[in-house]
Amino acid sequence: MKYRQLGKLGNEVSILGFGCMRFPTDEDQLIKRDESEAMLLAAIKSGVNYLDTAYPYHNGESELFVGEFLKKHNMRDKIFLATKLPSWLIHSKADMKKYITEQLEKLQVDYIDYFLLHALNKDHWQNYKDNGVFEFITEMIDVGVIKEIGFSFHDEYEVFEQIINEYDGWSFCQIQLNYMDEEYQAGLKGLRLAESKGIDVIVMEPLKGGNLTAAIPDDIQEVWDNSDVKRKPARWALEYVWQYDNVKLVLSGMSAMNQVTQNVETANAYEKGGLSDHDKAIISKVAEIYKSRTKVPCTACQYCMPCPYGVNIPEMFTIYNEGARFLNMDAFKWHYNERLKDANADLCTACGVCVEKCPQFIQIPDRLAEVKAELKY
Repeated sequence: MKYRQLGKLGNEVSILGFGCMRFPTDEDQLIKRDESEAMLLAAIKSGVNYLDTAYPYHNGESELFVGEFLKKHNMRDKIFLATKLPSWLIHSKADMKKYITEQLEKLQVDYIDYFLLHALNKDHWQNYKDNGVFEFITEMIDVGVIKEIGFSFHDEYEVFEQIINEYDGWSFCQIQLNYMDEEYQAGLKGLRLAESKGIDVIVMEPLKGGNLTAAIPDDIQEVWDNSDVKRKPARWALEYVWQYDNVKLVLSGMSAMNQVTQNVETANAYEKGGLSDHDKAIISKVAEIYKSRTKVPCTACQYCMPCPYGVNIPEMFTIYNEGARFLNMDAFKWHYNERLKDANADLCTACGVCVEKCPQFIQIPDRLAEVKAELKY
């Protein structure tokens, strides 16, 4: 296993971290404990020393399970533990203390090595500031409950820049990055900004929710097969992210033992500078093919927002385009019908207000009708 220093304390963390949000589950959606325990033990035995959980993972069961695992196997001093404050539930400074206290109890620990403000966006960040987040962070660090403070991020680059610049105590941040998402959310621009500020980066979604490794289309596989060096799709994706020095570790939400085995093998085999110019060209070619399947030329500039009827227009086009790129619309139906049920294309009245604002001249109501036809259950 390879290690890199993460945060101001200089802890040596494995370049592969275990994301504890996709454990195998039974028919009642409860964690299969024996199977998940075996996966964690195998990963840790192989050198993985960073476990990442959060308040909502597995409907609140993840923190409980991780805490029980650590106590049962006396692992607390052998791993670095990360969890996250549920930003959407915070309405006061007292709430911050309430939830971190609950999380410590569930995890059965006295401190968190890497504590994150979860899923920061413009609204969550403003709410945190309004409710005294800086005082909360300082207090928790002073009493030793938090060792390193960071945040995970889900919004546009400009918001990332604001968050980075408005607090000088960040040790690290967590962003989504893969070879398809170089300009998505914080993206490579955010990675470089964090590095310039001395803030370490953890990467999530390096496999884009498994889309870069599952059901590889024939034309994509042909490109991989024609490369000078043969790698599995997961290895291509992980090595792409590890090539950046300021990426200290990559999280993988592993859900089966074979994924643990494959990811550990990839991490063990990784060597700095392992991607040649030819390799990078191969990755760019694959990304180009995926992107060529884009249905709607939306740049997510947000000029069309807010929709007077509540449609999240850019997100509708994002999930539609993702389904098209990976030839798997079914994989994105849940997002349309469940995650975005209060902001999906069902709400569109074809009022046309958005069309006048779109710099790409997209006939938005017509295209939203396409999204609805493809993705609605």
